[in-house]
Amino acid sequence: MTEIIPSINVATFKEVQERIAKVEPHVSWCHLDVTDGVFSKHETWHDFADLLRLQTKLNIEVHLMIEKPEEIIEQWLVRPIKRVIVHLEALHDPNLIIKKCCDAGIQIGFAIRPDTAVSLFDPWLAKVDMVLLLRVQPGASGQQMQSEMLGEIAHVRKACPGCIIEVDGGVTVDNAKRAIEAGASMLIVGNYLFLAVDIKKAIEELKKYE
Repeated sequence: MTEIIPSINVATFKEVQERIAKVEPHVSWCHLDVTDGVFSKHETWHDFADLLRLQTKLNIEVHLMIEKPEEIIEQWLVRPIKRVIVHLEALHDPNLIIKKCCDAGIQIGFAIRPDTAVSLFDPWLAKVDMVLLLRVQPGASGQQMQSEMLGEIAHVRKACPGCIIEVDGGVTVDNAKRAIEAGASMLIVGNYLFLAVDIKKAIEELKKYE
């Protein structure tokens, strides 16, 4: 069954808290976009210390779109984070990241940008908990999903039938069904939810494809 995970891509921790409160009654996971203004020109909230005072029942995953993640990964291995997702393009030592997350009891996932070959995942599929296909360029929310994503999802699903595959970027009710049919396990959804008049209804519209 495919899971719908709201994506939060904002400038302040206050906005993070507000958006979590909006979706908390309707989902079990939440996805926090963390960008440093270097790996992506766009900069979001990225102060890990704020999470120590976050009160939520949701499982939290953080998507680190940052340079040199090996140098700061320990900062993000804190409660309430359950899963950390790091970009393969930014990594110099993927095995180090895997070890640190495993030692901390936190799930690890690898991500790639849309201009990166999905075959980059192949050596790591058996070593990580999940993979994320970012189908827009790292940065601001509200971008449109790039059209070639269906074949890439199918490639990963064929290479790893049991893998958890997240699809992130430009997900709407218009493309969700196709992404799921191609093999997506989880859909990361931002603007489609938070710009909706009724968030609960928007989530339910996506869940009908689960």
